[in-house]
Amino acid sequence: MAMSSMTDLVFLLLIFFLITSTLVNPNALKLMLPKSTGQVSAKATVSVSVKDWGHDLYTYHLNGNETPTQFSDLEDGLVDLLQTEEDPTFSIYSDESVPIKEVVAIMNIAKRNHYKVILATQPE
Repeated sequence: MAMSSMTDLVFLLLIFFLITSTLVNPNALKLMLPKSTGQVSAKATVSVSVKDWGHDLYTYHLNGNETPTQFSDLEDGLVDLLQTEEDPTFSIYSDESVPIKEVVAIMNIAKRNHYKVILATQPE
């Protein structure tokens, strides 16, 4: 039994599925996820650190300051520090145990004020 026609058919099916799979565009968010091995072109002049103290207690620190900042005062502090910047960018340093909702709340501050955000990670 000759298998050449069967391999042609499999090859044509493979090409068909490859072409149609590139046309499918699911309704998903396009996220730019941070990579720990790459370099970032933007340089952040301000940093926000989030520390987890347990029992849903988190502290926020601007530019590595030992004195914590209340979350309600965080936006005003960022605006004061970034108002003279041409391309305002700040970085977020977060403990591994901090829930993502705390990080997203800081990202929402950046969105409201049209700032760029860098999520700092550890190198692999």
